[in-house]
Amino acid sequence: MSVPPGLVILHEDRHIVVVDKPSGLLSVPGRGEANQDCVAERVKTAYPGCIDQPSVHRLDQDTSGLLVLALTEAAHRTLSIQFMEKLVGKRYVALLDGEIPGDSGVVELQFRLDPDNRPYHVYDPERGKHGVTRWRKLAVENGRTRVEFMPLTGRTHQLRLHSSHEKGLGVPIVGDRLYGTGTGPGQLKLHASVLRFRHPATRKPMEFRSTVPF
Repeated sequence: MSVPPGLVILHEDRHIVVVDKPSGLLSVPGRGEANQDCVAERVKTAYPGCIDQPSVHRLDQDTSGLLVLALTEAAHRTLSIQFMEKLVGKRYVALLDGEIPGDSGVVELQFRLDPDNRPYHVYDPERGKHGVTRWRKLAVENGRTRVEFMPLTGRTHQLRLHSSHEKGLGVPIVGDRLYGTGTGPGQLKLHASVLRFRHPATRKPMEFRSTVPF
């Protein structure tokens, strides 16, 4: 096995690999030839015999941090069940582009994809998918707020939307080019810092932590 380029490997065995993804890199292939480079493809290249679809969960292209990928069909199936049954623990750290009131709370909002403005998502209390996020203020730094997020659901753009929307925290994440003032990939200050799950073969509880790069 060779180390996938541009990825920090926190754990590897014959069943899974846990990586630390940099901001700006896709988790899975996107549309078009120019968007094929991603974590999944780099892992497939580095680990001979890896299944064709090793991705079990995803991070947005601009989100950095922890991802677990399956190298076998059995591991993929077992991990997918853990994610579906909400047995996986995830924590994120974000830097918000302003100050927010309060020290902690829960955001519950419904969003859906705007088909006329992909990949943007919009608030829709009637047809949107329900998303729930616990949050805790960590610090205020030069007019910006450092927050820990604990998502209880895994909706697309959930943390970015729950941060930016007026019915959520009302302040976008720094560098968010969809819902804030970011101007390009790799600027988003959102990092998947903790990941907990049971090993798909041994069932041993596993916890990984990643240093926040901002």
